[in-house]
Amino acid sequence: MNTSVNKRAVGVGVFIIIGLLLLTGGIMIIGNLHSTFQKKMTISTVFGDVNGLVAGNNIWFSGVKIGTVKKTEFYGKSQVKVIMNINIESQQYIRKDAKVKVSTDGLIGNKILVIYGGTPLVSEIEEGDVLLNEAMLTTEEIMNTIQKNNLNILALTQKLSNGQGTIGKLINDDVIYTNLSITSNSLQKASATAEKLLSSLSNFSNKLNKNGTFANDLVTDTVIFKSLRGSVFKLQNIADTATLLVSNLKEASSNTKSPVGILLHDEQAGNNLKLMIMNLESSSRKLDQDLGGLQHSFLLRRYFKKEAKKNGN
Repeated sequence: MNTSVNKRAVGVGVFIIIGLLLLTGGIMIIGNLHSTFQKKMTISTVFGDVNGLVAGNNIWFSGVKIGTVKKTEFYGKSQVKVIMNINIESQQYIRKDAKVKVSTDGLIGNKILVIYGGTPLVSEIEEGDVLLNEAMLTTEEIMNTIQKNNLNILALTQKLSNGQGTIGKLINDDVIYTNLSITSNSLQKASATAEKLLSSLSNFSNKLNKNGTFANDLVTDTVIFKSLRGSVFKLQNIADTATLLVSNLKEASSNTKSPVGILLHDEQAGNNLKLMIMNLESSSRKLDQDLGGLQHSFLLRRYFKKEAKKNGN
C-alpha cells in the first residue's frame, strides 16, 4: 500500500516538474526571455528629457533588438542618465562615435532607444562607454511650434486681406490685376505668333529636305551654289566699278580744268555747247530739205522711183 502511494506521488511530482519546465520554456520563447541569460555589457548616455522612457524598454540598432534599458537616474541638475544593457554579440558593430535617440515603437507604442551612426574607422564600444545623444523635440515643444505657426499664418492672412505687401496688393488692387491680365493676354498673343513662326520654319525646313525644290537645290546642288557665288562675285565687281566711276566723275566734276568740270562750271563753254547743238539741229533740217529737193529733181527723180519700186513702194 505504501509503495503504491509513493509511486503515485513520484509520478505526480515528475509530471508537475515537466509541466513547470514546459511552461517556463514557453514563457521564455514567447517573451524572448532567453536573452536574459545572454552575456551583456553596460553603456550609458545622458538626455535632457527621456520622454517617458523607463527601465525594460528595448534598444535597437539597424532594425535589430540588441538590448534593454537597465535603469534611468537623475544626473546633474536636470538631466537623466540612461544605463543600457547591450548584448555582447553586438559590441563589434557599434562604434564609440555612434549616437542614441529616443524613439517610439510604432505610431502609438512604447518608447525605445535607437543607436545609429558611427564611423567604421573608430573603435568599437567598451564597457562603461558614454555615447552621445540626439536631442528630440518633446510633445509640448511640438505643440508650441504648431501654435506659433498658426499665429504666424493668422497674421499673414490678416496682412494679405488688408492689402499689405506685394501679394496683398496683387490680391486687393484691381489695377494691378487688370495689368497682369493684359500682360497675360499679350504673352498669349506672342506665344501664338511664335507658334506660327515655328510652323513656318518647320515648313521651310521640310522644303529644304524635299528633293527637286529650288530651296533644296540651293542647299544641296554644288553647281547652282557655284553659279550663284560667281554671279554674286560679278555683281560685286560691277558695284565696285560703278563706285569707281562715280568717284572719278565726282573728282572730274570738282576739277574746273577737266572737260567735265569746264562743262559744269564754265558758263561760256555751256553756251557754246548749246549754240553748237542748235546749229547741228538747224543744219540737219536744211540737209533733210535739200535731200527732199534732190529726190524731185530732173536728174535724180527716175533713180529714186526705181529704188521705190524695188522696195515695194
